[in-house]
Amino acid sequence: MSVKRNIAANYVGSVVASLLSLLLVPIYIRYLGLEAYALVALFAVIQAWMGLLDLGMAPSLGREMARFTAGAMPIQAIRDLLRSLEFLYFGIAATVAVVLTLFAGGIARHWLNAENLPVETVAGALSMLGIVVAMRFCEGLYRSGIMGLQQQVWLNGAGVALNLLRSLGALAVIVLVAPTVQAFFIWQGLVSLLSLIVLGTKLRALLPQPPRPPRFSKAALIAVYRFAGGVFGTALLALLMGQGDKILLSRLLTLPEFGTYMLASTISGGLWLVGGPVVLAVSPALVRRFEAGDDAGVSAAYHQASQLVAVVAGPAAMLMALFPYGLLFAWSGDAALAGRAAPILGLLAIGTLMNALYQVPHYLQMASGWTGMTLRLMLAAVTIMIPALLWLVPQYGAIAAAAIWATVNVLFVLVGVPLQHRRLLRGEAARWYLVDVLRPLLGAGLVMAGAWALQPAVTTGRLGWLGFCMAAGLAALVASALLADVVRRRVWAFMTARLAAG
Repeated sequence: MSVKRNIAANYVGSVVASLLSLLLVPIYIRYLGLEAYALVALFAVIQAWMGLLDLGMAPSLGREMARFTAGAMPIQAIRDLLRSLEFLYFGIAATVAVVLTLFAGGIARHWLNAENLPVETVAGALSMLGIVVAMRFCEGLYRSGIMGLQQQVWLNGAGVALNLLRSLGALAVIVLVAPTVQAFFIWQGLVSLLSLIVLGTKLRALLPQPPRPPRFSKAALIAVYRFAGGVFGTALLALLMGQGDKILLSRLLTLPEFGTYMLASTISGGLWLVGGPVVLAVSPALVRRFEAGDDAGVSAAYHQASQLVAVVAGPAAMLMALFPYGLLFAWSGDAALAGRAAPILGLLAIGTLMNALYQVPHYLQMASGWTGMTLRLMLAAVTIMIPALLWLVPQYGAIAAAAIWATVNVLFVLVGVPLQHRRLLRGEAARWYLVDVLRPLLGAGLVMAGAWALQPAVTTGRLGWLGFCMAAGLAALVASALLADVVRRRVWAFMTARLAAG
């Protein structure tokens, strides 16, 4: 399966997921209320923290599946590894579901600051949330395995169908059946069970039958423990960086205030949805080229992916950072909510863009098997970030958390990339900064500077802001692509080939 087809498939899946999220969140808030939506947002936060319990297992399975496709691993070994990881995953998931159910009442009473929702309602929602999170956790193992086998076209097709069922079905339930957060989570649980069955069946079908039935193998786990350990450490620190603010804010803010912060976080997270497909598609390709000793191929894939992330994520981030009120108002139709969330969105967008840009260097390190550098950088960042959150959030609120997120990720790009290029792709750091990142961002920045001078008045209606944001974003995307040499050549070659064929 080609990297280009995988990127295209990943984009289809991400666009559908992003659009569903962006379009349905205002409707969820309308029918459930901002407090209940905060519980839905908390579901996403807890789901992210479940990655901590992954212990690096899913990325390790994906990497080993990629090695299997390159002929570097026998079928019996990969099937034994899958069975061993299934034992661990399902055991962890069951434990989490039980623990969250047992402690739901205490969390509802002593951690979350509900203003209008009864404690019993919050506790019941948390119990159901725990069961859904456990099933979604197990889905991740199968997704990673299918991704490593480069079956991303199928995976995204299935993901689109399941996301439509998950999101539109939940909408139908809360609109037509019961506008409650409990009904929302019951539907999520049913779809998650279906998804788990579909993904598990597909992954087994993709693998040939081994000489003997697969079984739990301690040796299979030991073979990947070192890489998994590095990934786990990195994942732990990444969670503290990316989700630590949300955990603290869920305690320090009221549920409506927390819902406002998560609203801005949902929008800024769209940057990962446009940049993520590139990273996920190029990761198995980098592993294969490292295994083959193809240094030129590694370099080409690395720079192409880095440039493409800058082209697609840069204009969107600038739109969020420069016009957060207009974007939020066009999306939600709520001027007061847009005004409260706009400053937070602007800072979160800057941090998330930097985070997206660093992902290609990070996955280059993972493909080479080197997890130590990012681990040490994240440890230093978390050592600074957590105390800063504890000190500044109680004084300044959510805006402080957003500012800390932006600062830490800017430092990662400024410090981490040069350190990486002392060991991997030596001498190519300047090319990454100047050609892959700065040029596309410069093109988008010039367009956004003109858009700033022409922006509508604050009193402009929702459709006016929507048209302005769409026009500015599209123009910035075109300018960014024109200044990105690799992307420009690819687009030109595609267009000329299509014209010649026509």
